[in-house]
Amino acid sequence: MEITAPAPLIEYPTGAKKWILILTAISCAILELLDTTIVNVSLREISGSIGATTTEIAWVVTAYAISNVIIIPLTSMLSDFFGRRVYFTASVVIFTFASLMCGFSTNLWMLVFWRFVQGLGGGGLLSTAQTIIIGAFPPNKISTANAIFGMGIILGPTFGPTLGGFITDNFSWHWVFFVNIPIGILATILSWTYITNRPGAVKPRKIDWWGILFLVASIGSIQYVLEEGTAHDWFESTEITLLTFVAIFSLVAFIYRELSIDYPAVNIRLYKNYNLVMGSIMNFMLGLMLFGTVFIFPLFVQISLGWTATQTGLFMIPGAICTAFAMPLVGKLLGSGANPKKIIITGVLLTFTFLMMLAFSSPDSSEGDFYFPFILRGFGMAFMMSPILSLAVIGLQGKDMAQAVGLANMIRQLGGSVGIALINVFLSSKNAEIRGNMVGYVNQYDEGSTSRIAGLTQNFLSKGFSQEQAQALAMKTMDGMVFKQQAIVSYDQGFFMVAIIILFCIPIVLLIKYKKQAKPAVVSDH
Repeated sequence: MEITAPAPLIEYPTGAKKWILILTAISCAILELLDTTIVNVSLREISGSIGATTTEIAWVVTAYAISNVIIIPLTSMLSDFFGRRVYFTASVVIFTFASLMCGFSTNLWMLVFWRFVQGLGGGGLLSTAQTIIIGAFPPNKISTANAIFGMGIILGPTFGPTLGGFITDNFSWHWVFFVNIPIGILATILSWTYITNRPGAVKPRKIDWWGILFLVASIGSIQYVLEEGTAHDWFESTEITLLTFVAIFSLVAFIYRELSIDYPAVNIRLYKNYNLVMGSIMNFMLGLMLFGTVFIFPLFVQISLGWTATQTGLFMIPGAICTAFAMPLVGKLLGSGANPKKIIITGVLLTFTFLMMLAFSSPDSSEGDFYFPFILRGFGMAFMMSPILSLAVIGLQGKDMAQAVGLANMIRQLGGSVGIALINVFLSSKNAEIRGNMVGYVNQYDEGSTSRIAGLTQNFLSKGFSQEQAQALAMKTMDGMVFKQQAIVSYDQGFFMVAIIILFCIPIVLLIKYKKQAKPAVVSDH
């Protein structure tokens, strides 16, 4: 009769050691996500400093996004191969050194190269940080662990533009990267001191080089197509069309490869787990909503309502604070046995209400009109995020947990890219359509437009302009007014579109399997 050895007793960190570990991990995750948006508001200053065009400077954002999404699903394998302590600390060092070199960059392609390297280091931090935080809590506290990680996901992208705008306005764009250095040095020391390897981790006997190659080609191509598609007019571009074929071929080859060998770089067999599939779909929608709204709202208020970048960034902070406040409350609800499906649906409805309120914005809208909607968004995000993270990994342990976390983070990042791409396409189409409709009413036979143009012309004549100059300026002013109106209508319809998409989350949530008596089972990754 075979006797099975009892499972080793897992010791979870306690006291100061536990919270230093958690703060180190969450700080690194926030730092990584902060850099996805902190550069955006500085692109104009960077392009002027290094002599890059508006189109070229977009590569500073694209390079980081591509390397991020490539490395995230590989973090579990790399963590086991090098040891989690070594891999996480090395990722911090790579991220910090690349940040330093980004700040010292003197031309575009030097900056793009180091942004790519920075993304490789940052991507290694995100998923590993989540497994470290989960591993610091016993299985019945997984909701608390995911709530803490969820705060990082929210705070990073939200504070990025505000911090980037403040640094650029008061110092220089170089300090957008240099600000990472002291935090990175401290994180390196704490990582090496407090982070340990995952219990039971086994170094892979072989490296799946073909799988890694196919993954890099497929995910890298997909991310590039999503990031650059709008700028290249999508499939009117040979480059975008070719990379789409590369993405499809490489993705099929990757899936076939990972299912046909016993040492895959990414264990996609985990998708036999029904809840992981549902959780991935929800994570995709979460990324679409999170990054999509962070992308569209600043454009809306700056273009249509005339807000400054700093004003926009500061406005979005209270909503993020609401999310940070609500996350622990949601964690407690889940820990007390509340049905996560009901909590997620509540979050979906709050987010839907937020988007519908924005969809009725007008030229007279002010900051006061948006405070309550953004409070709803803050609570809605909290109610959605933590339960989704928890439900997707119920029943997974050890290495499978780490793989699932990496896949979930990759899917969320891709969801954000798809959301931004869809919104860009939608807004471009709507802008053209709405402008065509509006311009048709600005003619000599329309009493309202002729009266407005005449009034504007008289105004410019009274300021000393000639008749010809006054008429030209009146038409230019009228064109600006039409543009502002078309932009508001387009953005309103954009918010409405995202709101409708979010509603599709409800039937997906109802399909998730959940039993109240089942307890989330997680082997500590500490």
